[in-house]
Amino acid sequence: MAQDQGKSTGPDLIQGIALADLPDGGKLAGRCGDDQVLLVRRGTDVFAVSATCTHYGGPLVDGLVADDTVRCPWHHACFDLRTGEALRAPALNPLACWAVEQRDGRIFVGEKLKRTAPKPRSGGSGQVPEKIVIIGGGAAGFAAAEMLRRERFQGSIVMLSNDQSPPVDRPNLSKDYLAGKAPEDWIPLRGEKFYSKNNIDLRLNTEAMHVDARARQVILADGGRIPFDRLLLATGAEPVRLAVPGADQPHVRTLRSFADCTEIIARAATARRAVVLGASFIGLEVAASLRARAIDVHVVAPEKRPMERILGPQMGDFIRALHEEHGVVFHLEQTLSSIEGGTVRLSGGSTLAADLVVAGIGVRPRTGLAEKAGLVVDRGVAVDAFLETSEPGIFAAGDIARWPDPHSGENIRVEHWVVAERQGQTAALNMLGHREKYVAVPFFWSQHYDVPINYVGHAERWEEIVVEGDIAARDCLLRFKRGGRTLAAASIFRDVESLEAELAMERAVPV
Repeated sequence: MAQDQGKSTGPDLIQGIALADLPDGGKLAGRCGDDQVLLVRRGTDVFAVSATCTHYGGPLVDGLVADDTVRCPWHHACFDLRTGEALRAPALNPLACWAVEQRDGRIFVGEKLKRTAPKPRSGGSGQVPEKIVIIGGGAAGFAAAEMLRRERFQGSIVMLSNDQSPPVDRPNLSKDYLAGKAPEDWIPLRGEKFYSKNNIDLRLNTEAMHVDARARQVILADGGRIPFDRLLLATGAEPVRLAVPGADQPHVRTLRSFADCTEIIARAATARRAVVLGASFIGLEVAASLRARAIDVHVVAPEKRPMERILGPQMGDFIRALHEEHGVVFHLEQTLSSIEGGTVRLSGGSTLAADLVVAGIGVRPRTGLAEKAGLVVDRGVAVDAFLETSEPGIFAAGDIARWPDPHSGENIRVEHWVVAERQGQTAALNMLGHREKYVAVPFFWSQHYDVPINYVGHAERWEEIVVEGDIAARDCLLRFKRGGRTLAAASIFRDVESLEAELAMERAVPV
């Protein structure tokens, strides 16, 4: 989560700096009173904005300037240098801006500017809807609702969630919060007052049973009907459940919701031995978090190497070694046969003691509503470049959406937080008639102890992996190539190179 940036450091920007100390395209972090401020020069223009990302507090001076924007090195949020607006998730809050004056060959930073609401986009086509319904309380659904109000949409927004909690920062459920390093008040994406203040009708513990596309209504489990002019399906994915004897015992858990995480933390308080099923990102992040709580952890997975399918063999070997350094024991090329009380039996015949079992064996997109509504479904809900489904006025975003990716040239579906948020934002704009294509490069990050892994692009298949740097030294960037093109890049502590790879992929696609 957000990092403590400590005392303000760097030159006093109120007293000014020499213009020559800030070359064209350069960045400089300084202070204005108690505030950390970033100066960026673009030709004759000099901008002054908050020095830390509003997402998790990443240092923007270590990021990338592209056109009139600055991108965060940690999780690729993007901000407008002129207005401070958060242009791309995962950041949702804007940066503060300061007045800048140039005189006598020096740059002076003046007063902090009063924050103003961003101007809504112009150029929308068609009739503005009056009623928008969002089904789903995760990343895509929340980002859509937030963007609708940011664009000053005045109509009604009804947000239906089958969760018992308001939208939360799900990546932290397997990372810092599960590890005991983040307080609970960091977990909600917004406080409860946000929804009432912005007139968002958030209905928790509410199950949508059917979408009547012809009547333009959502039918609820209790028989209620909610009319809509535009609908966003953002139902996300659900964990694959274990189908072995003993899987229904109370100490066998999955991790998807805040309630799931709370239950795992409660059981971890007395557990001494845990078995994690699955060597995926979620599984291994859970393993690292449980090790932070001094629990013995064994990981069981059918793969030969952790995450080899996504990151390749060399990175897979590194990730295994990293976890083993921290005491995790792997049982690879094995599956679970049964759970008998506090013992799990593996396919190879061996047994492991387990006070806690966490299954991270994958998720499935929740496409049932789309199927019953007669929408085209193809290993996910099929959408066009504008995230609109086969039924006009009904959109889909997040884990369920399969969209035409201009970077790979394939129809893809990606189960990652930032993708879901950015799709929710684009869907919101298109529900308002803006016809904005979804062209963002997929991005995700994973955290294993003190080692972050960033991944941009999407490569389900590759012909070669080009390694720059040293994986073992935790200083590397891997390029996944097919036909001579870089389809994706994974990195460890190569933040600027990761941002540059993302930018290169963006610019390779004609607008």
